[in-house]
Amino acid sequence: MTHFREKNFRENNFSEIRELRILSAIGIILVVAGHLGYNLFDIGGLFPYYSFHVFIFLFVSGYFYRREAEERIGRYLIGKCVTLLLPYFVWNLFYGILSNLLHGAGFSIGETLSLRGLFLSPFLDGHQFMYNFPAWFVPVLFMLEVINVLMRKVLSLLRLNYEWLIFAGCLAAGILTVWLAIGGHAWGYYKLPGRLLFMMPGFQMGRIYREKLEDLDRLEDGPYFLIVMGIQVLITILCGGLAFSAVWVSSFANGPLIPYLTVVTGIAFWLRIARIISGIPYLAGKMVYIGRNTFAVMMHHTLCFMLVKELFYLCSLYTPLCREFDREMFFSEINFVYLAGGSEASKWLYLLAGIGLPLMIARVLHNIGRGVNHLLYRRRG
Repeated sequence: MTHFREKNFRENNFSEIRELRILSAIGIILVVAGHLGYNLFDIGGLFPYYSFHVFIFLFVSGYFYRREAEERIGRYLIGKCVTLLLPYFVWNLFYGILSNLLHGAGFSIGETLSLRGLFLSPFLDGHQFMYNFPAWFVPVLFMLEVINVLMRKVLSLLRLNYEWLIFAGCLAAGILTVWLAIGGHAWGYYKLPGRLLFMMPGFQMGRIYREKLEDLDRLEDGPYFLIVMGIQVLITILCGGLAFSAVWVSSFANGPLIPYLTVVTGIAFWLRIARIISGIPYLAGKMVYIGRNTFAVMMHHTLCFMLVKELFYLCSLYTPLCREFDREMFFSEINFVYLAGGSEASKWLYLLAGIGLPLMIARVLHNIGRGVNHLLYRRRG
């Protein structure tokens, strides 16, 4: 009974939720930095972003999953459609139209607007219009949420104590998927199921942490970091490159087990950093705000990079500055990053724009939504 009361208290304790929101904020910052090739936050190469950062969002999603969803599956799935798929498809339409318009302005980035690009490609690869390609994760997360709740419902009907069973089964399937991917078999028609099977253990890690391990996560910071970083140093020394591609289920250089080990160590490291930040009120507040708006940052930061490059492009046309700007790459390559004067410090401008501008977009849309709701409320009144 004491354990139940402690668990229930923790579920209603804002500081515990804040810690996970901060972890989400860290994850999206690493994503934005990773798309710039900016290794500022990889701790001297010890924690490469692409060895764990996508799994942060799976971990957090699993953590926030509630078993009550299994009693109201229809309502749960409708809620996920409204919160995940609906905004994704609205913005996908926006970026499809934008891609078409920019094609007319000389850009060759992204596909032409089509029904396939609007409704099918998001579930196949998510790179259809390119300006929003980082949001490939949203339809994948939706599919993982659906698989998770249906799987849990079936096992609950069988009256099985299924938390560890699900985790073990998903991990085994993920390891098998990596092994098949190394052999070149997770491609073509097998890419989508391979991606889902590879990523599902990340969601279940969040569930296992919340249900089984969180109460044990009380080690002091010094020993904690010594253990996590010590393990990571050994992995780094013994393995030939830790980064992998979650979206393409590829680039596994060290067999089927190491990717999941680096996911655990990477999340463990940044989860403790998030806990430390949660004790710094001003910084924690800013990070929580970012963590609540990861969808906006994920969806829009590539477009914000393009806006920064547009400024450099205009400078190259109308001023003596930025003469070495590569205009051909600007019009044809979404991942082109121009460094003013060849300085890596220019990436700070991209990073700040890639995080700050989407947050402004989210704030504006939130205020518009509040205004509309207020007007509707007054009319009904």
